[in-house]
This record gives sequence, structure tokens and C-alpha cells, in this order.
Amino acid sequence: MTQPDRPAPETGIMLEGLYWWGVPTLFRCPHIPDPAQCDIALVGVPHSTGNGTTERDQHLGPRAVRDISALARRVHMKFGISPWELCTIHDLGDVPLPEANDNEKCIERITDFYRTLDAAGTKPVSVGGDHAITGGILQAIAGSSARLTGGRKAVLLHFDAHTDAYHNLDHFLGARKSAAHWASYLVRDGHVDPTRSVQVGIRGNPRTLDWLEPSYELGYEVITKELYDEYGVDRCIEIIQQRIGDAPLYITFDLDCLDPTVAPAVANIEPAYEGFFMKDVMRLLQAVRGFNIIGGDVVCLMPTKDAPNKITAMVTAAIMFEIISLIADAGRA
Repeated sequence: MTQPDRPAPETGIMLEGLYWWGVPTLFRCPHIPDPAQCDIALVGVPHSTGNGTTERDQHLGPRAVRDISALARRVHMKFGISPWELCTIHDLGDVPLPEANDNEKCIERITDFYRTLDAAGTKPVSVGGDHAITGGILQAIAGSSARLTGGRKAVLLHFDAHTDAYHNLDHFLGARKSAAHWASYLVRDGHVDPTRSVQVGIRGNPRTLDWLEPSYELGYEVITKELYDEYGVDRCIEIIQQRIGDAPLYITFDLDCLDPTVAPAVANIEPAYEGFFMKDVMRLLQAVRGFNIIGGDVVCLMPTKDAPNKITAMVTAAIMFEIISLIADAGRA
């Protein structure tokens, strides 16, 4: 007998693709909080206090993506897969953050939450939240005590308009493990190997002329948007693939790397120089198909600034779907 809250099989594929029908979960996946029951865990991280430069509405990001992500529950045409059939994928809900105005306590809470995923060997794909969440996540799932990396440091494929490696600043408007610091302290504390990591899409007029120096000091490969345009996508893919190799890879995607015409509702918008378009980031993401991907996140969605059609939330879901598909496809291989 069909459950009363589920559509009959002949109508399910239609209804489940309608974002306004039913109870919203990420990509219509079952809401089951136990990470041991799934291969890929979808997690919301409603955190805003790691970035105080603009409005703090990034904590509304997970709810906004849940609202529309039924539209993005698709099959992957290029990979020829349905990730939903290849893997058990659940929506674990949101990281509880009762001290939401205390950035440092929130980062601790995020790390504690993701330690349960690491212990279960479950790969997370998360939606933020500001970019400080990446620090909290990788403190749990990468480094000497991590199961997902086999005790190794993770390497990053980091999409962003900014490097977020500003260890030259003692704090960022009071936040120490902030959205401006995570790419630095994760290296210092032994969770990330910068010598095999790539920061791509960096652009805009900075506040100081030496703004890339902290990344270079740490050992990151930096492909600015200007270099991307000069090199072309094929050369950039070659750099990324050779740099990462067989290391455990974490993908972190700040939506501000995209052009404002593609993603207008981001926290630190950079309108002065053209950003990535979807064809750019899809080729770069798909370049790591088959790599040892341990998880990923998409961050810095500002739902209160989005267009009425919620285009930035939809773009967020599309990037999440790509990361989910990469993990599912690698598991099949």
C-alpha cells in the first residue's frame, strides 16, 4: 500500500521534481540523522558569524536550498549515472548551533558534528553558511586522526574570489577561525596540505597589493581568474590534476567565484571583474572525476539578496549535485 505522504510510483517522478510539493529536504533525500546509515551525507550548516563584512544572512542558505533542491534531483548525463541509485544518500539535517553569535563556539560545534560522520566513514556534501564552516568541517575529517583521509592531510580544490588565507590578520572583526582565516589555520594545524592544493578563480581589486602573499607563503597554487583567462581551461585542468594526484581531495566552492550575473546573491560580491560562468566551473569540477574525493561544500549564499526566481539557490544546488555525482561515480569505479 502506498504511504499517504508519498506519491504513487506512476506520478512520483513528476511530483518529486516540484519544489513546492511535500516536505523539503535536500534533493528529496530521506531525512535520517544517523550518518552510519548512508554513503553520502547532505548537511546544512546555518552559520553566519565567521564573516561580518556584509549582511549576516548566510545562515539562511541551507533552508533556501532545501526549498528548491527537488528541482535539482537529476541524473548526470555526462557521467551516465543516477547518483541516487548508486549510493545511499540522506539529508542529516542541520548542524545545531545554539551559540550562533559566537563564531569560535560554532566552529567547535561543527567539528564535533562532523567527527560523527568521519567515524562512520560517511562522505559529507554540505551547504552553508559562510566560508568559516570549511575550517570546522576539515578539522574533523582530515589529518592524523581522520578516517576519511586515512590519517593523511586533505588537499583542496578551492573555488573562490578570495584566498581566505589571511593569517596576517589576528582576527576578522572579532572572529579568529573566520571566513578569512580557515585556509591558513588548517595548514598550520596539520589538516590541509597546501603544496598539493589549488585555489582557483581569485579576482578583483584587493585592499593591499600583497594580498596573494599569504597563500604563496603557505605553499598554495593560485590560479587567479586573470591567469585562468590567459592559460585557458585545458592548461588549468592539467595543473589541477597534476597537483592533486591521488591525495584525499576536498572541494570547497564559494559562490562569489561566479560572475554576479550567474550568482547575484553572494556574501562578498566582486562585480568589477568578470567571474566564472557555469561552463567554466563544470569543466573544472569534472576534471577531478575519479579522484579520491572525501567531501565538499558550497558556501556564501545570501537568500535575502536573491532574485525572485531564486537563481542563486538553484546554482548552489547545481554545484552540490555535481559534487554528489563526482563522489557517487568514484564509488562506482
